[in-house]
Amino acid sequence: MILVHLTSSTFFGGPERQMLGLATALPERFRSVFLSFSEDGKCAAFLDRARDQGFKAEALNHDTPHLHAAIGELTMRLRGMGAHVLCCHGYKATLIGRLAARRVKIPVISISRGWTGETFRVCWYEAMERLTLRWMDRIVCVSEGQAAKVRRAGVPLDRITVIRNAIRTDRFAKNRAEAREVLRSLFSQPPRQFVAAAGRLSPEKGIGVLIEAAALVGDRDRSIGFVVFGDGQLRAELTRAITSQGLSDRFVLAGFRPDLDHLFPGFDLLALPSFTEGLPNVVLEAFSAGVPVVASAVGGTPEVVIDGENGYLVPPGDPSALATRICETLSNEDHRLAMGGRGRERVRSQFTFEAQSLEYQRLFHELVRDPVGASRNLLAFSTAVQTPGAPAETQAR
Repeated sequence: MILVHLTSSTFFGGPERQMLGLATALPERFRSVFLSFSEDGKCAAFLDRARDQGFKAEALNHDTPHLHAAIGELTMRLRGMGAHVLCCHGYKATLIGRLAARRVKIPVISISRGWTGETFRVCWYEAMERLTLRWMDRIVCVSEGQAAKVRRAGVPLDRITVIRNAIRTDRFAKNRAEAREVLRSLFSQPPRQFVAAAGRLSPEKGIGVLIEAAALVGDRDRSIGFVVFGDGQLRAELTRAITSQGLSDRFVLAGFRPDLDHLFPGFDLLALPSFTEGLPNVVLEAFSAGVPVVASAVGGTPEVVIDGENGYLVPPGDPSALATRICETLSNEDHRLAMGGRGRERVRSQFTFEAQSLEYQRLFHELVRDPVGASRNLLAFSTAVQTPGAPAETQAR
């Protein structure tokens, strides 16, 4: 069964890890292919990684606003590959992918990870996506929280499937002492304990709330440092907020780090002050490293963070509650370690790619009853028509 994943990748992040993790976990009778809109060449980071792991991965030549050309190109590529299922990741992939899949007469799935409302443009596209979801064959939601939002968008219940994100815990079996040395080097005055956050510097991630909470934490304990990994449109604004709160020596915006996996074991605590989430990969990553989490109780986060067990949940937009739980967690080392250990066990038992793969296999077989017969029907076309960079036979892992 040939599965084509369509996305708009601008860097190698959480969604990209999920796509590759699933493709690697699927048995050999499934062949995964990755297509991405170019995004001014930024898609190369993901496509190169996919190729390194043995998958066929290509950039599309056409993009919005040239919708007719983009739909036409995708249609030809799907036919040339003999695709059985198209999986769409993100609003652009969903909007264009549905139309191309209908032309090829194959099932189309949208993977719904959440909506950010980051900018006016994004809000408009996300509104269009919510309408489009009503005509997809299936919508895979990464959490029950996201499934509730999809239902409110008017999607029929029988088209919604919840398959949660997964994680490979062996990515985080690193040296804690070395990680902490790197973290100390980010500060002019190295702190005693590290509270970390990771994500885009955009409104929905709530980093401004974390800055306010850090100021409150500093009133109680000035030996705690804060570091945020990621970048985005709010960097200048957040830098000014850090300065105005007198946190320049204790709050660092570290930007994107390719070695972030290596640094997780050095964290004492992960903070996630978001206003919206699907199911946050960064929480799974923290738990894999044995790091407890204090997070906003939004979206699918409460499906991973169990309040008082492996972390704490706080109301979104409440810096006082966030600061209180940060201080409470860091004040008792035995309690902190125990919470992190329970987090690690939770992801190892419930958020594996092997378990995720089984759920996707059931979904694919439900949508495609006879992939061998479908391949025969497409053989004449795929042999006769070869589009550039889209051979009829798809490279297997």
